[in-house]
Amino acid sequence: MERRHFLGGVAAVAAAPALSMAATGQAHAARTGQAATLRVATTAFRRLDGTTPSRQLVDTVLSHLKLTQSIAQTAEGEDERTTLAAVGSEVASLAGWLHWDMGDHGSARTWYGASVKTARRAANPLLVAYQLGSLAQFEAHSGNAAQGLSLARSARRQLGPNMPAIADAWLSGVEALAHATAGDADSADQALRTATRRAKNIERESAPPWPWVFSFTEAKVGATRVSCGARLGLPRWIADEQDSAAAVMSSGHEKQRALLQLDMASGHLAAGRLDGAFTMAAQALETGLRYKSGRIVERARAVRRSYSGPTPPKVVRDFDDRLYGVFL
Repeated sequence: MERRHFLGGVAAVAAAPALSMAATGQAHAARTGQAATLRVATTAFRRLDGTTPSRQLVDTVLSHLKLTQSIAQTAEGEDERTTLAAVGSEVASLAGWLHWDMGDHGSARTWYGASVKTARRAANPLLVAYQLGSLAQFEAHSGNAAQGLSLARSARRQLGPNMPAIADAWLSGVEALAHATAGDADSADQALRTATRRAKNIERESAPPWPWVFSFTEAKVGATRVSCGARLGLPRWIADEQDSAAAVMSSGHEKQRALLQLDMASGHLAAGRLDGAFTMAAQALETGLRYKSGRIVERARAVRRSYSGPTPPKVVRDFDDRLYGVFL
């Protein structure tokens, strides 16, 4: 079965209960099940992201957001509107993530901002912190270190000192990326150590608390150190986390795996291993092209810019040939 047909079928199945309820009298059904049904669909779309081109998924997600907003507008009680605002915040955040993957930073920032505003209307501090942290992560990866750190601090203020371990570990990882973007290796290392320490406590939590869908493990902290090492030009950080990187690389999220490959390629390049660097980068680039991921392609271009040898060897020339004429 072709992916687009499969996706269409999943979208139809996921949205059908909500559409049905919207059409059959909103009263009792909306109060008891619409928000939950919409949230199940959102979670399904988030899981599809790992193996589906964002360009195929984004229209469905935006339609899902429109449906959620429409139902929220006709909700009768304040409790209903608050609950549906939380659902709308999740969908807007997913729209931001998809546009980021597509390389459309302007739209990504718009949707992430919308997710924060809607989360505030939902009056749920954990959701507000999650959306602020998501925007902080986007800004850190985009090179805006100061804004990323400011947003992460705002997220922490939402939760106070008794935040869940997963929130603390994840936000510490986001802060580490922002510090690395700013070139501050010591602060990045300190944040990563905090993330590692807190990640050990996550196992005591029975499941990731909503709105987290995926757990945040020590292996993911190791992968974050790889990303920080790539930005700081510290191949030792990358080499030290080979086992953690391998655990993340074996996950089913192909686009995230390609981004991690490019960070590892940066480490090889910083260590002078050109063949290994550009062989790995070429593999990641192929994934980016297969999924039409502007984010992956731009990261591949950044790896290429970091090499400035006088006469590029064949492996670099081959990489240039593959990049030539790529327009996403």
